[in-house]
Amino acid sequence: MREMDRTAVETFGIEEKLLMENAGYAAFKVLSDKHKIENRRFAVICGIGNNGGDGFVIARKIHSAGGYPIVFILGDKNKFKGAAKLNLNIITKLPVKIYDVTDAKSVKKELVHLDAIVDAIFGTGLARDVGGLYKDVIEAVNQSGKPVLSADIPSGIHGDTGQIMGCAVNADYTVTFGLPKIGNLLYPGYSHCGALYVTHISFPRSLYTADHLEVAINLTAPVLNRNVTGHKKTFKETLVIAGASTYFGAPLLSALSFLKSGGGYARLAAPESMVPFIASSGAEIVFAPQKETAQKSISLDNEKNLLDLSEKADMVIIGPGLSLADETCQLVRNLVSGIKKPILIDGDGITAVSNDLDILSARKSPTILTPHPGEMARITNTPVSQINSDKINLLQKTCARLNSIIVLKGAHSLIGYPDGRVFINMSGNSGMATAGSGDVLTGSIAGMYGLGLSVPDAVNKGVFIHGLAGDLAAKSKGEDGITAQDILNFLPDAVKLDRRKSDRTFHNRYAGAIVI
Repeated sequence: MREMDRTAVETFGIEEKLLMENAGYAAFKVLSDKHKIENRRFAVICGIGNNGGDGFVIARKIHSAGGYPIVFILGDKNKFKGAAKLNLNIITKLPVKIYDVTDAKSVKKELVHLDAIVDAIFGTGLARDVGGLYKDVIEAVNQSGKPVLSADIPSGIHGDTGQIMGCAVNADYTVTFGLPKIGNLLYPGYSHCGALYVTHISFPRSLYTADHLEVAINLTAPVLNRNVTGHKKTFKETLVIAGASTYFGAPLLSALSFLKSGGGYARLAAPESMVPFIASSGAEIVFAPQKETAQKSISLDNEKNLLDLSEKADMVIIGPGLSLADETCQLVRNLVSGIKKPILIDGDGITAVSNDLDILSARKSPTILTPHPGEMARITNTPVSQINSDKINLLQKTCARLNSIIVLKGAHSLIGYPDGRVFINMSGNSGMATAGSGDVLTGSIAGMYGLGLSVPDAVNKGVFIHGLAGDLAAKSKGEDGITAQDILNFLPDAVKLDRRKSDRTFHNRYAGAIVI
């Protein structure tokens, strides 16, 4: 964003004061859409940077519309410069109350009598934990019970990671400027934004659609229409290598979700003693019973047979519920090295290859990994806490190092590519944090490949469709108690809905931020 600001000013001659005016007006527009302005009282709490300058513009717009802004300045107002100083000078000439805040008690007292609050304390440059007066004021805002609009990002949220820097404003609405920040879109920052809006503040389109921008929302073109003359092999064959004595659900869900999302032919290689039980719930699946270890997992003796079966498949899924038996883990590593088709590695398969990651970087065919944070920790030898505090950067480095597409699962899953691109997925809900949900994801990705998408597009679309199916399940049943079977059953509805997603409500729900 700093580079975009600089380019706008130096290359296109768009002065900083114009950018600030546009930002402040867009925020005011959202405020006026949500609340009556005339004869109402508003707190505008400003820090001493450009975010505070945005607040001064909003205060001026409130005054112009017949409202009564009260401006609270946190810090030494002699430190304002440029466009922020200009806008401070303007409001000092207006009949607007301005307070230099020395303690939070005075702010807290005033907030009781006001109708809404504008948060313009910190922008996206916050790099250390909030403390002292700032912390006290943010807590007063959160305790006030008043509606809050944040300018650019809720104060206290790290703009690059979404992490809470000690404490953060809980906003009802956030208007971010130029483009959404990563901190607006990743949890926990996203949960502090409330309804999220973005304004391009008159940036030329070439700036905010540039190819070098590596992070984007996962909102792809609709699912391809089915080939009306196609047969089961038209929609591709997937080989699923999965299952062990205590994991009956994982192989079933992986294979069925491929079929339920549009795939044509699912072959499941599972331990031979499990096949009759899985078949009772998955009659549509073609089975390839495998020799077993003493632990009832797939034996290393099956290697040649599985390599032969992989040659018939268009994509191979390996890992769901395989177990961590030493022999089976060695089988996984051998297969990942030997299979020449696109391969999706999940669950226990990820743990198996984490002991020899060179086999991933050496693969010539596309490789997809779908780790949760714990599995990502094994791949990267990095604590989960560190992964969560710097997801984007770590994902980019790991994708490049392993030459793999990686879906880092979680709230707003991230999809990373070896070339540095990262997509933030906005579909899904907390009800999907349930056993087996990841197995449905693997089949959903393979299903999109079966419908004719390229491997990268199939990953993006499969992640989105999986989340959309979860949202449809939540709408029908509520988030509490959703099971992986529910997500599976809503996959056809999700694909059907995605094909006709010209509906504006649908777009706004998953676009990350509403453009104003």
